[in-house]
Amino acid sequence: MRARGDAVTVVSLRDVDAAARECTGADVIVNLAGAPIAKRWTPAHKAEIRRSRVNLTRALVERIARFERKPLAYVSASAVGYYGTSLTETFVETSLNGDDFLARVCVEWEREAGKAAESGIRVAVVRTGIALGRDGGALPMMLPAFRFGFGGKLASGKQWMSWIHIDDLIDTYLHAIDGTSGAINATAPDPVRNADFTQTLGRVLQRPTLLGVPAVALAALFGEGAGILAEGQRVLPERTLASGYRFRYPQLEPALRALL
Repeated sequence: MRARGDAVTVVSLRDVDAAARECTGADVIVNLAGAPIAKRWTPAHKAEIRRSRVNLTRALVERIARFERKPLAYVSASAVGYYGTSLTETFVETSLNGDDFLARVCVEWEREAGKAAESGIRVAVVRTGIALGRDGGALPMMLPAFRFGFGGKLASGKQWMSWIHIDDLIDTYLHAIDGTSGAINATAPDPVRNADFTQTLGRVLQRPTLLGVPAVALAALFGEGAGILAEGQRVLPERTLASGYRFRYPQLEPALRALL
């Protein structure tokens, strides 16, 4: 954002009142807050996942509504978990939401963000898939095992991975900042099954991918959250493309080679 001339102020929602004061006078507010998903879902962590997305969004939007000078736009993060999981269905922005824990959180999260529109503010929601980057997201968690030749598919390997290169994720947010309303999917237009992702990553790294992680091991590590990894969802960026966005990395292998 700074590279194109935007003035950016980074704030934390740990103190919502302080964050709101920092946002006063902003043209656009982008809310990316949310507790990590990729860890064991204990009851306490599930409560934090919901609080950090739903409660803090509600608190921030309530304070924005009291601004004398309202921002032009409010852009909220969300996730493709909105759609639930499926080995067979394909989801686009107009698809119905799912009914598992993460889907219900996403529905509430987006509902609270949408309340900013009651103050005349344009609201955009970015439903993000599996982000692939060098310094964060899913890829650094995978690389050590794959580089040592211990990489492999998760569970059946049939689950869909709706991924996105970090550059496209950033550009999708800029696209939302500049003029979209409603929900858009931040996922590349070529989702792949986990087995195909595994083979492609192994090929890029020139490493074998013969080992795998059984579903029971995922359940032991992540509890209820293992369902996301073992089932996944096939998500297409239908509305994102229709709104004029063009992906830099629409296919997986060139995206991984650019990163690695």
